[in-house]
Amino acid sequence: MMTLSGVKTILESVDEGAFIGKVAYRAFPAEAAPDLPFICFLETNTENFVADSRVYQKRQHVDIELYSSQKDPESEAALEATLDANNLIWDKYEEYIDTEEMVEVVYEVVI
Repeated sequence: MMTLSGVKTILESVDEGAFIGKVAYRAFPAEAAPDLPFICFLETNTENFVADSRVYQKRQHVDIELYSSQKDPESEAALEATLDANNLIWDKYEEYIDTEEMVEVVYEVVI
């Protein structure tokens, strides 16, 4: 069973380890954020398989957020390849955060 710790390990392996030290759960402290691009991830909710008043299989929804100063197709491709190699099914969307002047690409996965 995949854990949040396992997700972090997978994310740190993106682009042959280029994201080691650049992955955090939810957010980096403001004074300790690494240079862009970096990745944050967080559990958003669960959608468990239930029968007979019991949880048989836990399913955690996790958002993986890739932040960059501009559209970064190379980092996106590397992250997607890593997710695919680890059999994580994903959907994505992106937005520009005006106040931070950065692009956020969010990958939604279930572990």
